[in-house]
Parts: sequence; C-alpha cells; structure tokens
Amino acid sequence: MKLFSKTLVAAATSLSLVFAGATSVSAEEKTEFKLAWSIYVGWMPWGWAADQGIVDKWADKYGIDIEVVQFNDYIESINQYTAGAFDGVTATNMDTLAIPSVGGVDTTALIVGDFSNGNDALILKGADSLDAVLGQNVNLVELSVSHYLLARALETLGKAEKDVTVVNTSDADMIAAYQTDDVTAVVTWNPLVAEILEIPGANKVFDSSDIPGEIMDLTVVNTETLADNPAFGKALAGAWYETMSIMLSDTPEGAAARAAMGEASGTDLAGYDMQLASTQMFASAADAVTFTTSDSVTSTMESVRTFLFERGLLGEGASSPDIVGIAFPDGSVLGDEGNVKFRFNADYMSMAADGSL
Repeated sequence: MKLFSKTLVAAATSLSLVFAGATSVSAEEKTEFKLAWSIYVGWMPWGWAADQGIVDKWADKYGIDIEVVQFNDYIESINQYTAGAFDGVTATNMDTLAIPSVGGVDTTALIVGDFSNGNDALILKGADSLDAVLGQNVNLVELSVSHYLLARALETLGKAEKDVTVVNTSDADMIAAYQTDDVTAVVTWNPLVAEILEIPGANKVFDSSDIPGEIMDLTVVNTETLADNPAFGKALAGAWYETMSIMLSDTPEGAAARAAMGEASGTDLAGYDMQLASTQMFASAADAVTFTTSDSVTSTMESVRTFLFERGLLGEGASSPDIVGIAFPDGSVLGDEGNVKFRFNADYMSMAADGSL
C-alpha cells in the first residue's frame, strides 16, 4: 500500500515557474468553490465526506457549491492552488509556508485537522540509540517533512545536518533501499515505517511523537476568497466536524467510514486504524481551537521557517526568515507584518465548537 508523499522535492525544481504565474483567486462574492485534496491519512475524510454527500449538505445550507477534487500528486495540488485554480487545498504547515505563502498567495489555515504523532520516524539498522546516527548516511526524501524530522532529531543531540550525510531517496524506493547492506539509516512515514520496522534489526530511535504538534495537516484556503465568502469557510468547517463525529466514533458507522477511507488509500480498516493511532486527529472543534491558539504553534512555525530559510526555500534573495509574515489567532505575527501571507485562523473552528454554524 502507498500513501502519496508529503514533500517539497517536486516543488523545489518548479517553484520559480509556479510563482511566476501565481495569482490569487479573484477576491469577490461567488457561489462556486473548489477544494483540492490528496491521499494521506489525515485528509481521507474529505473524499469520504464528498462521497457521502456531507459536503453538499453543508454547501446547500449556505447556498453555495463546493467541488472536492482528489489529486494523486500532492505537490501538484498545492501548485494548482497557488496558481489560482482552487480556492483551498490540503497541505502541511511547512509546505503551506514554502509554496503558496512564499509565492505571494495570502493563505489561511481554516482547519487544523491533526498532527503527526508517530507517523514519521528515524529508523536505524542494528543500533537502538539516536546518537548512533551521527556520521551515517541517512536516506530520506530531501526537503520533505522527513528532512525536517531529521533536523529536529539532530537538534536534540546538540548536532546539525553537517554531522550526517543526507541521501535523497524516493519514498517508492525506501523499503528496497533499506534492505541493501549500504543503507543503515532512513527517515520516512507510515505505512513505510511500519513495514520497515517488521524487518529484523530495525529500530525506531526518533519519531514525530518526540516533536508533538510540529508536523500539522491543514485545510487551507485563499484568505481574500474567505474574507469575501465566509459561507465557504462555514460550509467546510461544518462538513469537516460532522465527518469527524462519525469516523472517530466507536460505532459500526465509524468503522464503516474508516474502512472506506482505508480502501480508498490502498489499505483496509486495520491498516487505516494503524495510521490513525500515530496521528493526533482533533475529534472535536474545541480541541482544534485549543491547539491552534496555543503558544506551541508559534514556536513550531519559528522552527519551520528557520528550517526553510536555511535551505533556501523562502525565496531567492531572502535575507532572513522574516521575509514572510505568519499571523496567529492572538494577532501576533512572526516575520514581516507588512507581508503576512500565512494566517492561522480559529474563527471557523470556534463556530463549529459553539454550534453557531
């Protein structure tokens, strides 16, 4: 089974082309909207909600139409959003900053759906302590959340990327690579993590549960479009949290929903539940609001923007991580207050929490 990678690799070679043609979705009142999503444990609910008519139900409530479009290529979905072909897209916090926000598209995190809580891991062959990674070649998808996880793991040792050698490896080749004698350290994500850990001698020495909340899975929308069309945000929030109430329930309906999501992502109920077990889904809107308004989100984005800046992914000529402003629900801003292009907004999740949708 294969879930499509959450990675900046494809984007790294095409950012200039995307940015050159990037335009915001026209800011105007309208009734038809498009949301792009790609296959990953935390985003499967959108496909299921569309199939079950839940998205249409909430769109109808507000007199609008929302087309939910699945992409098999995660980066392409973000590129299409950045170019203005979609009003919203599913993306990680890191990729939202690196692609649409750096590309000049003012983007709002409307729904903070979950964070990786063990789905991403550093695995060593024949060693069971993190410091054993020092001096090794580490195979991972370069410039992805795996690369970020490695950087954070090394920080806990007081070390940096110069203390290892990163070997760019496709997720499709990761398991085969690990089984060769030359590969002794990998960083990857589920379900690949689970498969590699079944191989004798494989030891997980660091995973995303060691940096809880830092790898977030979001539903983001164009800020101008949201401002002119709050009904779009309300319908998305309503559909999402109705779906959460069903799929995460300990009921036959919940099991059926998760089984359908598992099948759609190339696995089954057991496989999907395994991935959910290492994903901190926010079952309630209130929990999502509590997380989104916490200081931890600000500190996470400080780490993320520093990681991107050090690798030249905040745009050509960026002299510091401050080049793009990131706004938070309390009104604070990291970076340039005159160039805010990434906003964490808890308003619509709050409406879902208090029943005012």
